[in-house]
Amino acid sequence: MRYILSCLLVITCLLKSWGQQHNTSQTYVVPTDPQVQAKLATWQDLKFGLFMHWGTYSQWGIVESWSICPEDEGWTQRKGPYAADYNTYKKAYENIRTEFNPVQFNPEKWVAAAKTAGMKYMVFTTKHHDGFAMFDTKESDYKITDSKSAFAANPRSNITKEVFNAFRKENFLIGTYFSKPDWHNENYWWPYFPPKDRNVNYDPAKYPERWQKFKNFTYNQISELMTGYGPVDILWLDGGWVRPKNTIDSSVDWQKAITYEQDVDMARIAKMAREKQPGLIVVDRTVAGEFENYTTPEHTVPDKPLNHPWETCMTMGDSWSYVPNDTYKTTNQLIQLLVKIVSRGGNFLLNIGPSPKGDWAPEAYSRLAQIGDWMQINGEGIYNSRAVAPYEFKNIYYTRSKDQNTIYAFYLSDKEQVNLPATLEIPLPNITQVKKVSLLGQPEKLKWQYQGKSLRVQLSGKLQNKADLKQAATFKIEY
Repeated sequence: MRYILSCLLVITCLLKSWGQQHNTSQTYVVPTDPQVQAKLATWQDLKFGLFMHWGTYSQWGIVESWSICPEDEGWTQRKGPYAADYNTYKKAYENIRTEFNPVQFNPEKWVAAAKTAGMKYMVFTTKHHDGFAMFDTKESDYKITDSKSAFAANPRSNITKEVFNAFRKENFLIGTYFSKPDWHNENYWWPYFPPKDRNVNYDPAKYPERWQKFKNFTYNQISELMTGYGPVDILWLDGGWVRPKNTIDSSVDWQKAITYEQDVDMARIAKMAREKQPGLIVVDRTVAGEFENYTTPEHTVPDKPLNHPWETCMTMGDSWSYVPNDTYKTTNQLIQLLVKIVSRGGNFLLNIGPSPKGDWAPEAYSRLAQIGDWMQINGEGIYNSRAVAPYEFKNIYYTRSKDQNTIYAFYLSDKEQVNLPATLEIPLPNITQVKKVSLLGQPEKLKWQYQGKSLRVQLSGKLQNKADLKQAATFKIEY
């Protein structure tokens, strides 16, 4: 059992050490709009979503956007024949669009796989920090539908619209990822000055007209996404260094480097977006306040439940975007992460990076199919669930139903097949009596006793080595 917990701890620690980190905001403001409250409640019940980082960077199989950021960090390192000179590299990077031609793009295939896995919502990168739009923006020609882009002549070239439509047809909630910083836009990285880091490269207070142009550009692009792409449920804003200076948390290392005021007027943006998309969930990541309707711990799982809506976003492989021969987490690791996140009351947004050809790696489809097999049996303890004390005990993780009369105890395994002990102790300190105990997916009647705030379940030899018990076994406890 210690192996299982150690495994989860190692996964979390490794993920914490990888790439750019986004600290969870400490102050949560409850939305006052009843439609937003209702949408948040719906979203919280879904528990499992799909994230996709996809852009021209996938053509080179490199980290998304960050290689054009002039910071000396591990994830920003330039590689390849243009790496020696920054300006040459950036020009070559921005020319990737002439090569990026994902002719295998078939979002319906992704929808089918995600639905099979039990995913219920999705978030797609419409524009990352590099400024390349995966939608038909009128604000820039640096986009997938421009004639200079190799994919522009394809009838499905407006990739964001195609992705949203395909997932919406299968009743997924739709989330649009949008980067607030734009390293291609002349009013964010003004060509007059060289960029120094991820931040705006001039003082907006000194050049207010230029900054206003950038604010209008940002507002207009988000307005396009809220207008021409059907019903949208989540506006997922990244690039938390674009923020009012008075919101900077000096205890967070990356926020210490924010020199200038970078207020894009979120009140104006949110007002417009919700007029077009009533009830829209706005996620202004890491900027605590009324426009961060849920928080997004990245590559981490909180040790305890949080007192507000939250979502762990994490990669299925080692990278957010496509890289050749990526290493994918095992099905066991992914299901254990899902269980642990949900036991804390959170949602799990799992990222898969499509290839430059427009498809996922075979491993991604395989993992989703196996997760789906498990969810078919055990999903009732995941969806519509709530956190319940004691949250975990050794390798057992708990959830409860919304109606508060059922607890689910997930027994995690260190191997694909679950080998149950002859006797299993399940602490239940906060209930007075147990009415019924069953093992999801198994018809055999269980023998059990509830005494001294602990449930003791006797398991037959047949159940202990049941071949179809995989990843985690779920005990349904009605009380």
